[in-house]
Amino acid sequence: MTTLALGPSWLDPDYLIGTFGLIGVLVIVFAESGLLIGFFLPGDSLLFTTGLLVTTGALDTPLWLVCLLIVLSAIIGDQVGYLFGRKVGPALFKRPDSKFFKQENVEKAHDFFEKYGPKSLVLARFVPIVRTFTPIIAGVSRMNYRSFIIFNVVGGTLWGAGVTLLGAALGKIDFVHEHIEMILIAIVVISVLPIVIEVLRARSQSKKAPLTDGAGSGAAAGDEGPDDPAGGQRGGRHAKR
Repeated sequence: MTTLALGPSWLDPDYLIGTFGLIGVLVIVFAESGLLIGFFLPGDSLLFTTGLLVTTGALDTPLWLVCLLIVLSAIIGDQVGYLFGRKVGPALFKRPDSKFFKQENVEKAHDFFEKYGPKSLVLARFVPIVRTFTPIIAGVSRMNYRSFIIFNVVGGTLWGAGVTLLGAALGKIDFVHEHIEMILIAIVVISVLPIVIEVLRARSQSKKAPLTDGAGSGAAAGDEGPDDPAGGQRGGRHAKR
């Protein structure tokens, strides 16, 4: 099966699976689930392609075992991220930018965690970049460990097994084989869409903020205006008396 490399050729799911096999898939899932350097890895398209290759026989491993191993890798990855966050703590927000670390990624994950609370561990699984940093932020915030484990298992299972099974199910359809490049691109676009929506929403709110502040200050000034003349008139009458 030939696919279109989404970015550098070494990030192409078909190339990664063909070169490193199932072990490579598990390592990538683990890294993307909780290591700072894993945010750029192709998680969604990789899992979809893995399920598809199992269906076609290119990966000679039972589908149930593939799903189980992927889920375990995702859960353990988040676990490592959480422990790393607890150890590093607030210092993470002061860490300078580097080639593999951007402070804005931490801030996005923090906002995502603050907005959705514990369930962000489930939702973030389906959002690239955010899924890497969210368990770390949970650790920094010292989220209740029992709650973390529960949401970690649920999220890891829904994402790890769900996307893989989706690839396996659609892999039986000829149309998917004939248009695999477009399918993978669609998966990436859909997975990145929540980030795009949040960015546009944030920009919209930032543009409205100055207008709101201006209107508020204008109203405040308007409230003070009538009082002054009234005060002046009262002062004049008192003076005459």
